[in-house]
Amino acid sequence: MTSNKYTVVSYIEGFRTYDHKKILSCLAEDIVWDMPGFFHLIGKEAFDKEIEKNHFIENPEIEIISLTEENDTVVVEGKITCNFRSGDLLNAAFCDVFQMENGKIKKLTSYQMTR
Repeated sequence: MTSNKYTVVSYIEGFRTYDHKKILSCLAEDIVWDMPGFFHLIGKEAFDKEIEKNHFIENPEIEIISLTEENDTVVVEGKITCNFRSGDLLNAAFCDVFQMENGKIKKLTSYQMTR
């Protein structure tokens, strides 16, 4: 596994276990996180505030279906299932595009669709 793929898998494992320190260790200081139609965040502090909200009752089940890398871009397709604190169920497919720099996530674009 390449170092870029390893960083991305570690990042996803951080979300599986809700390990903030692990998640943040994978990010560049000036990370950009886009979720088209939902938000556009810039910087590790903004990223941390978003994940701090912890909308879930328990840790999400995340399944990686494919992990592809070319140059400094890693693309992950997967499934996520989790219960929201609101009582709603998240049952979605996702595609995350990670742009890497020096082994860290520089930009993340997250696409999500309800299954």
